Amino acid sequence: MTEYAIHAMVWVAGWSNAEAERAITSAAALGYDILEIPLLDPDRIDVAATRALLDRAGIRGAISLGLSLAGDISSEDPAAVRHGSEILHKALAATRAIGGNYLGGVIYSALTKYTRPATTRGRANSVGVIRELAQEAARSGITIGIEAVNRYETNLLNTGQQVMRYLDDVGLDNLIVHLDTFHMNIEETDGPAAIRLCGDRLGYFHVNENHRGILGTGTMHLQPLFRALAEIGYDRPVGFEAFSSSVADDVLGGMAGIWRDLWQDSDAIAAGAIAAMRREMDDARSTMALLAKV
Repeated sequence: MTEYAIHAMVWVAGWSNAEAERAITSAAALGYDILEIPLLDPDRIDVAATRALLDRAGIRGAISLGLSLAGDISSEDPAAVRHGSEILHKALAATRAIGGNYLGGVIYSALTKYTRPATTRGRANSVGVIRELAQEAARSGITIGIEAVNRYETNLLNTGQQVMRYLDDVGLDNLIVHLDTFHMNIEETDGPAAIRLCGDRLGYFHVNENHRGILGTGTMHLQPLFRALAEIGYDRPVGFEAFSSSVADDVLGGMAGIWRDLWQDSDAIAAGAIAAMRREMDDARSTMALLAKV
């Protein structure tokens, strides 16, 4: 059965206990199964309080983050690689402590606009750190998600095909491909084909509008993407992600370029998103079932 996830920054910019309670209770009340928690500073999360709130609400937490240049594991600078590795291992510990089983995002490079291509040595550094992270994660049954993002947010992995090659180089079974419609809209030649290419290695799917606002108010065509998900028998998390300057914090907002106020009513956008995702997934599976009978 498909689980539906939502990014916490639909409601909150930080992760104080009050913000955690608001995001967790709001997501659970709308029927979401997973709340994706952006963990830019692993030292500033009260894992015990977060775990208690998640357990009380009956919802699971997942952790995502994007590394800064100071912790860029795809750098050739040993100090940056070492710092990034420390951040990732702290994030893994936080994932374990809140009872989560997923850690992902732009964890293989910095989340930034690079001015030159990735280097062979830098890519090798990234692969090495992620291999060590995944080995430790496997001991706790935690999956590591590698998200392909657009050229303005990384120079390393922009497409599903690139992520597949990266996973091959890491060589561990608890790594999955994370695709996001916002980034696919920029980088993929054919979105449904990218989904089919990743197949059973696709483990997390983000649904975004082209402008990262309210679903249905942009140019994103979700039907062919969900039909491709149904075609590969996808039954892993489908998550909604949207950002508005009225909610985004300065750090992640700056990393992802959240400059416009695209919406203000968090509950309304979240309710509309889960309804749309369920409808698209149900319709896609119904269509595939009918085609199978022909």
